[in-house]
Amino acid sequence: MNQKVLVFLLPNFFFGIFLFGFFCKRQKNLTGVFPDPTAEWLAIQNDRKSTLASVCLKNNFRKLSSKLDSYVASRLFVEHKHKFIYCEVPKVGCSNWKRTIFILQEDLNTEASEIEHDQIHQTSVIKKLDSYPPARQKEFLNNYTKVMFTRHPLERLVSAYRDKLLHSEPYYSITIANEMKAMFRKNKNSSEKVSFQEFVSFIISRRPESLDIHWKPMFLLCDPCNIHYDILGKYETLGIDSEHVLRAIGAPENLQYPSLKRYSSEKRTSGAITLEYLRQLNSEQIEKIMKMYQMDFFMFNYTMEYKDYFSLHD
Repeated sequence: MNQKVLVFLLPNFFFGIFLFGFFCKRQKNLTGVFPDPTAEWLAIQNDRKSTLASVCLKNNFRKLSSKLDSYVASRLFVEHKHKFIYCEVPKVGCSNWKRTIFILQEDLNTEASEIEHDQIHQTSVIKKLDSYPPARQKEFLNNYTKVMFTRHPLERLVSAYRDKLLHSEPYYSITIANEMKAMFRKNKNSSEKVSFQEFVSFIISRRPESLDIHWKPMFLLCDPCNIHYDILGKYETLGIDSEHVLRAIGAPENLQYPSLKRYSSEKRTSGAITLEYLRQLNSEQIEKIMKMYQMDFFMFNYTMEYKDYFSLHD
């Protein structure tokens, strides 16, 4: 009798093990529980930092002097309650990061939606690192959590064009636009908006260091070769990266990175939209604009070959 029971139970036992293994594998694929999401995120961070360090070393961008460049210090925003330093990179979610810093300082007494775009960029409540003496700057850099976010250089470029040249913002749509028109048009008083081709031609005629912050190469804004950023976030992984930033600085659990847009009726600049603009350029413009941002491509591990970028979004 016992042998008959054993013969009956053994196949069911092994089948149960098979089902359990299948279920665990399926759960891994569906939920990402295995491996640990945090471990996976840390591995990605290590890869980003390793790539950055390799490019910095290869191009001799490390400085012997420990003195912080004053321009870079003006791009670093400091939040003391949570010992947080954020490097501002325009067109990479910087307005919402400033809103987040403002809320952290105000102890959640303000909703992100209540803070207007112009207000957050003009407020004196958020302090820049260059407002402190060198000794304090060094102290903060050594002890605070430092964060930088990047975005695909071409997507950031298109986003800057759409935001600054296609809207009625006086400084850009008039002053800067007129400067661009003067270079490429016989009729300098033309009311037609600056084209993307003119915008790109204007940029590649300049030195990278002289460019406006909205399209200046990202590595020149934040000096990541000489400032050890604890977290290297990307616009492409903004959701998970922002969660880890807030967790790392000990932000209140109910605080989330906001997803507000300045022009709510417009679509965010995506890969598909970026392609629409890139296809307006000729091969020479493509080659020169890639060279202009080549260090951003290398340091932050973005696809350098524009044909590959095209294929990613086709």
